[in-house]
Amino acid sequence: MSSSPTPAPSTPAPAPAAPAAEAASRSPWRSLRHRSMRWWSVANFVSNAGTWMQLTVQNLLVLQITGSAAATGLSMSVQAAPALLMSVLGGAAVDRWPRKLTAAVSQALLAALAFTTALLVALDRLDMTSLMVLAAVTGVVATVDNPACALLGNDLVPAEDVPSAIGVGALVFNAGRLAGAALAGVTVGLLGTSAAYFANGFSFLFVTAVIPFLRPAPGAARRVAQESGRARQGMTVREGLAFFARRPRLLALAGVTGISAVFGRNYGLTLAVLVTGPLAGGAGAFGTVSTVLAVGGIVGAVLGARLRRPSVRLVGALAAAGGLLQVVAGLSPSLVVLLVLVLPMAVVESVSDTAGTAVLQTDPPAHLRGRVLGVWGSVGTVWSLGGPPALGLLMELAGPRGALIGGGLIIAGAIGAGHLLRGRRTTVPVRLRTEEGDTAGRAALETAA
Repeated sequence: MSSSPTPAPSTPAPAPAAPAAEAASRSPWRSLRHRSMRWWSVANFVSNAGTWMQLTVQNLLVLQITGSAAATGLSMSVQAAPALLMSVLGGAAVDRWPRKLTAAVSQALLAALAFTTALLVALDRLDMTSLMVLAAVTGVVATVDNPACALLGNDLVPAEDVPSAIGVGALVFNAGRLAGAALAGVTVGLLGTSAAYFANGFSFLFVTAVIPFLRPAPGAARRVAQESGRARQGMTVREGLAFFARRPRLLALAGVTGISAVFGRNYGLTLAVLVTGPLAGGAGAFGTVSTVLAVGGIVGAVLGARLRRPSVRLVGALAAAGGLLQVVAGLSPSLVVLLVLVLPMAVVESVSDTAGTAVLQTDPPAHLRGRVLGVWGSVGTVWSLGGPPALGLLMELAGPRGALIGGGLIIAGAIGAGHLLRGRRTTVPVRLRTEEGDTAGRAALETAA
């Protein structure tokens, strides 16, 4: 009798596993269940730490060479300028070439540029001309490297885990930024300025060494193979631009992100002037505000990673909420009140960024995603270069409080107006079709009579 089959009532036992599976699917860390994603996150942390080590000392190096703050700004613009002109071509290259090979080669080239700069600094042969040339070449390579690495990370997880991968990437970016800034001072103090560039070069080589061992998620591997075949069948840069221009979701996302980037988000500028001006704080007070902004960004990245199907509507709602919070921040009577508001402002911005990036990287067909990211890179460069001057002009005209309040109202008002217009465009055609159907029905009845 002991060898008889188990009675039937035990069969429903697996049912309680569903809630656990659902909870796991909403975990912000669910993308790290995949081994390749764990390795990619470690590699990105090392790379970001190295990059921020270099960036931390680079401006000081330019000042040391030229003694000019304007030259420092010019070096940053020279490195950003290729993204404005060549991002679409870089995205097309990512669509046409094998993604892992493209990312590995671009990382190796960035390592070579970092080592070259380090060697010139160590030999005291770096002048402004060579620095500008190296910055421009770095910017060109980045037009290929940025979309290649972004899409490679998404290929390592199933589609439903892409928001988690993006959120984890944001956390890794912030952690690398903090680690790199902290290590820069120690490294330069002990080993000199060139050591920061050497460290950045080795960080790129580490990523290059990891890439060959990464394995795409099963579904992603098949999708990438199919879409890569399509991409090599004559798809052009023009078709990528046309797709972006004809895609209402992407145009709406660009509009929301653009108006938020110009009239908000530049808190390093607006809040610095507000804290040191009307609120009569000093550098220490603004440092506290910056710390709260960083904490809010990390919290927002974790919350954003829990999303499963982000939408442009969610991005717009969050951006409008951020604009309204910005209005209230502009009215802050004291630093304490401002600190209370800064945390939700940073959280909302970070969740919005994660949701928008997920839409941008998953909405287009896989064979067009590189070109779409290329278009986005060009548009985003316009915002990053034009936003601070426009906001600075607004502060000159209206003061820091007026810039925060006016900018927040513009953001919330523009997004609200866009939502209302979209609602009218979607309801009017339905009403017209209904009226046409009623007219046709009456005509048929009269004919039958």
